[in-house]
Amino acid sequence: MARGPRYSVKFRRRREGKTNYRKRKALILSGKPRLVTRGSLRHMLVQVVEARLEGDHVLASASSKELVTKFGWRGDCGNVPAAYLTGLLAGYRALSKGIKEAVLDIGLHKPSKGSRVFAALKGAVDAGMSIPHGEEILPDMSRIRGEHVAEYSKTLLETNPEKYERQFSGYIRRGFRPEDLPTHFDEVRKKIVSSLGGDVSG
Repeated sequence: MARGPRYSVKFRRRREGKTNYRKRKALILSGKPRLVTRGSLRHMLVQVVEARLEGDHVLASASSKELVTKFGWRGDCGNVPAAYLTGLLAGYRALSKGIKEAVLDIGLHKPSKGSRVFAALKGAVDAGMSIPHGEEILPDMSRIRGEHVAEYSKTLLETNPEKYERQFSGYIRRGFRPEDLPTHFDEVRKKIVSSLGGDVSG
């Protein structure tokens, strides 16, 4: 371990691998709120956050858990469709408070093209927020709607029913067929848009 009069101990969150302070500083210097996207295996959390001297202040927030309790979502809460819907919900809530711009903060997530964090970004942008990004990093709408899940589940049901039941056991417990995910996604998206005064045709 390094020692000596010039050695300075790194911040605790840097030591624990939770915060990249160099990246955080650059985001804060933008002068705009941050669209913070965080995900676990089962859930997504999207927040619009403003940095203040006393610490971060959450201006608007949405959790994928709300998709279930408030909008009847029956799919998984940690996948790409749920990430998009959570970002859409957070985006509308931010706009309702007069927050129109933000910069994306994905934390320590690896910036993989089409990943959940960029699906959440797409949701916030579709809600009407202005957030700098490159179109090439966003997942396409077929993936956001869960068409890949539906197609795979149909194939698996025909070729290996036992594996189908194992892999989609969560869906089956909820009485939901993964083949119906794209249609269900559209229904829940319309509920979110209409409940927050948006245009359901978009």
